[in-house]
Amino acid sequence: MDAAEFRKRGKEMVDYVADYLEKIEKRQVFPDVEPGYLRPLIADCAPQDPESFEDVFKDIEKIIMPGVTHWHSPYFFAYFPAASSFPALLADMLCGGIGCVGFSWAASPACTELETVMLDWLGKMVNLPEEFLAGQDGQGGGVIQGSASEATLIALLAARTKIIRQVQSEKPELTETEIMGRLVAYASDQAHSSVERAALIGAVKIKNVPSDDTFSVCGSALKKVLDEDKAAGLIPFFFCATLGTTPCCSFDKLLELGPICNKGNIWMHIDAAYAGSAFICPEFRHLLNGVEFADSFNFNPHKWLLVNFDCSAMWVKKRSDLIGAFKLEPLYLQHHHQESGLVTDYRHWQIPLGRRFRSLKLWFVLRMYGVKGLQEHIRKHIRLSHQFEHLVLQDERFEICAKVVLGLVCFRLKGSNELNEALLKSINDAKKIHLVPCHLREKFVLRFAICSRTVESTHIKFAWQHISQLATDLLKTWEQNHHQQ
Repeated sequence: MDAAEFRKRGKEMVDYVADYLEKIEKRQVFPDVEPGYLRPLIADCAPQDPESFEDVFKDIEKIIMPGVTHWHSPYFFAYFPAASSFPALLADMLCGGIGCVGFSWAASPACTELETVMLDWLGKMVNLPEEFLAGQDGQGGGVIQGSASEATLIALLAARTKIIRQVQSEKPELTETEIMGRLVAYASDQAHSSVERAALIGAVKIKNVPSDDTFSVCGSALKKVLDEDKAAGLIPFFFCATLGTTPCCSFDKLLELGPICNKGNIWMHIDAAYAGSAFICPEFRHLLNGVEFADSFNFNPHKWLLVNFDCSAMWVKKRSDLIGAFKLEPLYLQHHHQESGLVTDYRHWQIPLGRRFRSLKLWFVLRMYGVKGLQEHIRKHIRLSHQFEHLVLQDERFEICAKVVLGLVCFRLKGSNELNEALLKSINDAKKIHLVPCHLREKFVLRFAICSRTVESTHIKFAWQHISQLATDLLKTWEQNHHQQ
């Protein structure tokens, strides 16, 4: 393909993507395929001779689309939103076109410097304390990671390195292995599984701190676990607080937890993967109060700020803590500006060496929507979640299982877990809308998350009527079966 054909085909692809997104509502939200569907549809091995773009293009609808779950459909209410917008898609195209691998300032100055400035912009939008911003000469700063899971792992590894060095300076007789064996990380029993995975990769123990009846961790619960572990000779070193848990969007009590972590020399990382975007709205910013006690903070613009995957924003108070954990300087990566103090080499802030020019997406979206446009997007989603909550509360067969704060509603039929499992199965088998469940204590609960950029009140009403009708049908057969038994 030469540049002339690329121009032609590029325009066709833009039209195809625009049509796909404009008409996505007409597609069934969840595919009708069985595992292994794709292999028989394509050749056994790569072609020896080149094929035409037309051949490839016509296979998109034939082979790919039948197996796509349409995350951007207004009938997709599963997981949490995956952000997408036309400015972000255009920026991603430019990112692919420039194609730099920005591991150091010298490898692409614009790639590095735009990221530093964009993370300061974003940090100011959520009103982060000054220490987290890079500014002209700050000690903190932001970086774009691939996902919140990565950010948690980076924070845990940096905290681990820091504590090992501290303990070794106080007790030189202890080996690194002996110290590692005593380290403990902590997170809520509602925290995302990626926190446990980070501890697994970091080869440290992790303990769940029990959450209260609002599914939040409070100070007394953390203090109890810490006191027990210190008495047993263990070394608590890391606590991951969650703002907006995945099961029910609950919020750990930062103002109680922060001082405990600071006093106990424990690194506090805040995972606000989904909820963090809402903090750009002044009326939700109080949910972040206590961030001043944290060492690191992360949220995903690729969930709720119209920037497509991947773009996970992470800030640290002391960038030297990250760099100290990950810095290696082979000659081939060195450059003559690296000691200038004005230069960031983001390879020291992350797990991979290479990185894409992801800050372009933020730059395009923040400029073309403006803070006000993004606030309106968040507020609309939250209005729609309260609309759904209101519909559920009007039906006495159902109950709401957790406080609705942002764009997630946790609900269920009053009755057994088996009944609710059957309801979810009938919803997802019908494939008109898509939901996923969670467990809250011993209850099987349905999660209804407002996801699509194009979702409207009519889609919420449709979803509720559909759920309500399926519940009616299910309860009839359930009662008949019950009587027969």
